[in-house]
Amino acid sequence: MKQQELIRLVLVALVFGLLALLPLIPANDRLMALAVPIAMYAVLATSWSLFSGPTHYISLATAAFYGVGAYTLANGLEVFSYPLLLLMAALLGGGLAALVGMTTLRLSGVYFVIFTLGLAELIRQLVTWYQNNFTGSRGSYVFTDITEAQIYWQLLGLLALVFLLGWLINRSRLGFAIRIIGNDELVARHSGINTARTKVLLFILSGAFAAVVGAVMAPRFVYVEPSMAFSPQLSFMVVVMALLGGVHRLWGPLLGVVPFAIVWELIAANFPGQTVLFMGLAFLVVVYFIPQGVAGVLEQQLHKIRQRRGG
Repeated sequence: MKQQELIRLVLVALVFGLLALLPLIPANDRLMALAVPIAMYAVLATSWSLFSGPTHYISLATAAFYGVGAYTLANGLEVFSYPLLLLMAALLGGGLAALVGMTTLRLSGVYFVIFTLGLAELIRQLVTWYQNNFTGSRGSYVFTDITEAQIYWQLLGLLALVFLLGWLINRSRLGFAIRIIGNDELVARHSGINTARTKVLLFILSGAFAAVVGAVMAPRFVYVEPSMAFSPQLSFMVVVMALLGGVHRLWGPLLGVVPFAIVWELIAANFPGQTVLFMGLAFLVVVYFIPQGVAGVLEQQLHKIRQRRGG
């Protein structure tokens, strides 16, 4: 490992250590109310970019995996231990992603987008039908003694794990293969790369992380019901945040998550009926004005500064 990379890892570890101290600040209820959703979207957007960033496949299936994780915890809490339920959520989310990936990743462009969007709605309808006909309720209660601080720490740990896996993938043969696929999938096939397997592996990782996030967040809502767990708004939020920050760097989505989440909380609190309109406008602005994201803009400016100094 190069000395520069070691220094970066130490700095990242220090940042995560400082962030872990956030719940210890006295009288920080409002701060934690904002920190938890930021941490949640940071994990979702960063894990989403592990797959969609290099492959350029826009997945709107985040809500499907998130909802599966939330319902795994809500329905199994009285039978299984909490750590086991998190593991089960990861396995179910990864398994669903594997099934979906093997059947749909041959699709491209708008066809893949439409299918992944429909997946969350399909699962939502199935869960609603099952609960209406067999349980007599539209949702499930989640009663635990897990605090908001503990939820935050779990999400922060998941974010650290996403960064670690992303860093390892970028240094591996899998990362090399996925970069070739992102540049030209036809060239990747002719180079002997199993493009289908590579894409499915990354999709599984993304789905597993989203499912665990859903399970971790379930105790915060106390009552989990289909329209909340499988909300398409969640999938679009993740996409907008990731694209705003930039998906070509592992840390890029964070540059979109933090400001967007803060602005979103303000709009949701003051203009609850205009949230969908705001999201649509934000998506148009990102795609039209900053297609490379904030990270891409920063890198372009740094490149220009270096060129001037070199000239």
